[in-house]
This record gives sequence, C-alpha cells and structure tokens, in this order.
Amino acid sequence: MKRGALDSFFKPVAPKKPKYEANAKTSTHPTYPFAVPHLPEAFAEQLQFTPAEEGKVMNEEKDLDMVYYQPYIPRSIADGMFEYLRQELFFYRVQYTIKRGGVTTNINTPRFTTVFGVDATSRFMEDGSLVDTKTGNEVEKGRYKCKPRPLPQCLQVLKDLTEGATGENFNFALVNYYADGQDSISYHSDDERFLGPLPTIASFTLGAKRDFLMKHKPMPPGESVAEPKQIKLGLASGDMVLMRGKTQSCWLHSVPKRAGDEAKQGRINITFRKAMVRGGTDNYYQYNVGVGETYKWNGEEKKMKCWS
Repeated sequence: MKRGALDSFFKPVAPKKPKYEANAKTSTHPTYPFAVPHLPEAFAEQLQFTPAEEGKVMNEEKDLDMVYYQPYIPRSIADGMFEYLRQELFFYRVQYTIKRGGVTTNINTPRFTTVFGVDATSRFMEDGSLVDTKTGNEVEKGRYKCKPRPLPQCLQVLKDLTEGATGENFNFALVNYYADGQDSISYHSDDERFLGPLPTIASFTLGAKRDFLMKHKPMPPGESVAEPKQIKLGLASGDMVLMRGKTQSCWLHSVPKRAGDEAKQGRINITFRKAMVRGGTDNYYQYNVGVGETYKWNGEEKKMKCWS
C-alpha cells in the first residue's frame, strides 16, 4: 500500500457536517447546566407551515381518541431537527428505587430523559423568574422539591405552534432520547391524577423510525363489548400522535426494543402535556432529571457523554 493510501487509511474520519446552521442566540436560565442555542432560523421558518399533513382521526376502537399526523413536522427538516436537539439539549440517565410488597428495587431508566416546564399553579416570567399564577407574587421557597426550569426557545416555538394548531394548552415538555434499539419504554399510560381526568398529550418523533404499540387496558368482567384490537404504528421522523379523551385512562402504549440498523441511529421523542398541580412538577423532575450526571451529545464519539 502506498504512503498516501496509508495516511488516508489511518486518518480519523471527520464528523459529518450537521444538517442545520447554528443560531448565535441562546436560551439561558440558572437551572440550565449550559446555554441552549435557539432554533435554527431555517427550521423556525418551516415550522410556521405545520402541520405538514392533515391529521388522521383514529377513534374506531373503544375509548380511543387520537389524531395521527404523517408527518406533522416537514420531512425536509425533521432529521435536521433531530440532530439539532440531540446535539444542543442536556439529558439525564435517571436512576430511582421503587418498593412493591416490601421489596425495594433499583430502576435504571432505559433511555435518556430531560424535562422543562411547571404546573398550572405557577408560571415563568420573561426574565425566567417563577411566580404564583393567581397572585403574581414570587413563588415561596419550599413550594417545590425540585428546581423547575422554563422551556428553551427551541421547544417553546414548537409548543406554541402545536397549541395553535390543536386548540390545546400545554405547560410541560418531556424529551426522551433512545440511543439505539435497546433503549425502550414498557407498556404504560400517562394517566397520573395531576394531569386531570381527560388529558391531551402531543407526542412527536424525530430520528429513527420506531414501533409504537397500543393495547386497551383489561376489560371489566362481564363486559359485552368485544376486546379492542391492538394497534401498531411505525412512527417516522416528523410524525406526531395527539392522544386525547379517554385514551390515557383506557389504553396502554409502549416503544419496545428493536434490532436493526435504523434503530441504532437514535430517536428523540418530545411530549407536550399539562400538569394541573404542583405534585406533577415534582414527579416529572424526579423521574426525568433526578440527581445523577448531566449528559451531552459528543459528535466525535457519536454517543452521550457526561458533561461537566
């Protein structure tokens, strides 16, 4: 092998140029470990035309009330949005314990998580301060066990546009990063009492296509209605599922583990939701931030690494 070929063979591969142009403006807050760049202007412009496609209403099965957008975010910017959020947001790998039947079990969350927002009893001012919604006075110390933080501009823009298109109102953004096909979330429903009786949740997919499975909760004994069919959606980059009505109280959903090259590319899931009381704030920060290390995407090593 010639010298030039040897040099080329052993030369490190330069990281791919990101699919977006960075924005010089940033979102900052005392609770942020580092500043978050604003949404690239090209993305912000394209988002003004969302939803990219009209949503398909899904209500054929008992207690199901959903709207499925394929896509909501234009395909032309969806992968770039994925790369941008993965690169610029901070994440956590939360560990916690649960006690069932007197037995304590340690849980390692099988995905990276982060969260922004505060429940309806409080609100953030433009300067980032937190005030009581009714009185407008600064929130007293001890109201929360956690340190709530406002949405960065990149998520605020998407939230505002989603509210305008759906007629819903949200105060939280939960972001999950599934690094590969082994990262997953088991069957569950987002039916916590602090969300109210009929919560609406807008769930976005960016990055790798992953299966989204749904099944009805066990039917009461003696129920004459036929068992609802299970649902499988292949959520692609830019897709959004709007779950509303009895969907959370009556249905379970999951993102199971998957093999294959596409799942290895990583997936980001953004969910907008509305917590009504302060217990929701403490819950979301406990299980999506916790007390562990902060992680940030390393483009050269192509993985999340501890940030300090």
